[in-house]
Amino acid sequence: MSANESIAGRVRLHVEDSGGDGRPVVLIHGWPLSAQSWQAQTGPLRSAGYRVVAYDRRGFGRSDKPADGYDYDTLSADLAGLLEDLDLREVTLVGFSMGGGEVARFVANHGEERLRSVVFAAAVPPCLMKSADNPDGPLTPEKAREKEEGLKDDREGYFDKFTTVFFSANDVLKVSEAQRQEALAVCRQSDQRAALGCMKAFATTDFRDDLKKITVPVLVLHGDSDATVPFEGSGKRTHAAIAGSRLVLLRDAPHGCNLSHADEFNEALLDFLKD
Repeated sequence: MSANESIAGRVRLHVEDSGGDGRPVVLIHGWPLSAQSWQAQTGPLRSAGYRVVAYDRRGFGRSDKPADGYDYDTLSADLAGLLEDLDLREVTLVGFSMGGGEVARFVANHGEERLRSVVFAAAVPPCLMKSADNPDGPLTPEKAREKEEGLKDDREGYFDKFTTVFFSANDVLKVSEAQRQEALAVCRQSDQRAALGCMKAFATTDFRDDLKKITVPVLVLHGDSDATVPFEGSGKRTHAAIAGSRLVLLRDAPHGCNLSHADEFNEALLDFLKD
């Protein structure tokens, strides 16, 4: 897989593009990781004949780290710029965790002309923040403030705890400690402004109206033991909101299910891509 740089939405994004004539699958990573978090998917997707494109979100990994632009309108514009730069069509967008927000906002702001289908993997839509208007939101304002203060006060400690919960189901770590440490090293590559800005964005952005605009085929893929983005408050609601969407619930799987349950995750994804 070759790496190249793409100017998308005013910042330079680090892009990994397998090339070839296969139908493109664009992988959008979760917070606060990078395209490296998709390593368990890129090989199987390439072997199945797809053109695999993964990129580091602005402010994370090897991409530029500007002072601002960490709202979903800007992030989805970055994605739109990337698809235009590479002239990708018949695309399947796969949004993991906060990346699912980019998928929803991309459709709302930029349409479906370039898309074939979309995947919400352990994704944050429809709306995480609990409120009178969104009583089923799994994140309270108090918990959101606690997370923000934790990241501000002890960045290293926060990421250490975060990666543990990220890969744990019912308090049992579902990856090796070496794999957790690899993810922790990627977390450290994030810019603090980006980490805080995106934390606010995925916690507070309401995607309910965005989901109503999706007409292409949809796969909702989620772990049933996700303690970071609980299925009941996110994937279950997204599946209910999009008529005809396909749901695959991974048994005993944590948030980081694309690594902990890579075989099952890849099987569900490849099965969906065949349609």
